[in-house]
Parts: sequence; C-alpha cells; structure tokens
Amino acid sequence: MAKTGAGITRFQEALAELDEADRRIVTFDESTRTAADAAAAIGCTVAQIAKSLVFRTAESGRPVLVVASGANRVDEAKLQRVLAPRLGHEKIARADAGFVREKTGYAIGGVAPIGHAVPPTVVIDAELFIHATIWAAAGAPNAVFELTPDALERLTGGILADIAVPAG
Repeated sequence: MAKTGAGITRFQEALAELDEADRRIVTFDESTRTAADAAAAIGCTVAQIAKSLVFRTAESGRPVLVVASGANRVDEAKLQRVLAPRLGHEKIARADAGFVREKTGYAIGGVAPIGHAVPPTVVIDAELFIHATIWAAAGAPNAVFELTPDALERLTGGILADIAVPAG
C-alpha cells in the first residue's frame, strides 16, 4: 500500500466534515491517473470511474468541476449550455495544472469530488447514474474511493446533466 499524502489527508478531512469519515480509501502502489488505469487496478469497468475534470471561467477565473464517466468525454458545448444560467455568457475552458492545484488543492489525476481549496461549481455526468456503484479519486493519483451516484450528487451538491459523449 502507498503512503498517505497531503491530498489524501485533505480528502479525509472533507469526508469527516460531511460525516462520511467511514468511507474506505483504497491506495495502489502504481498511479491510477487515467480512467483505464483505475478500472484495471480496481477491477471495474471504465464507465464506473468517476473522473474529475477541472475547467475555469474565462473572465472571472472561477473553478468548475465536471465529474464524468471514464467512458465518456465532456462535450464542452453541452457543458456551456448547462452552466449558462449560473455563468451567463462567460465562457469556460480546460484548466491547466497550476490552476487545478491552486483551486482544488489536488494534483491532476487525484482531484477528489470534495474538499477543494476553492469550492467549484460541480456538474455530474448523468451517465454515472446507470451504475450501482462508482469509483472516484480520493486526493492522489493512486487513491480512490467507492460510492453511489446518489452519494456523489449529495456530497457535491452537483448539477446532474447530459454533458458527455462516448470517448474515442
């Protein structure tokens, strides 16, 4: 098993604040940075991996977290339409590694859905809800935790939306 780092500690603290401290974090010796890596290590399908993608608003620099099925890619036009009521005409763009670290407190590949340095607007891929359980990053590229899609929605306060298209 791998050591617990600052990102995992941040995630554990966020779980405790949400009365979810009993959730089990699974760590691996190797990185599970990609959805395929995580699925192979866990023994689940790629579609059961809840990957975290961070975007930023162009003008105000606010973080937007998209939690999508590992089998999908985010359709940015769909995402923009979902966010329009909250952002108006402000455009979004993929965030770079520095922005991700600054706003979430996590490294790319380990961005958990909760416990962010700056609370993001969260959008959840509706396709995650076809699975009884899903797996999400737990604060480090080699750490994951299991939860239900309903729990993900409850913990994040995310907007459930059709924002994805199949990857590939």
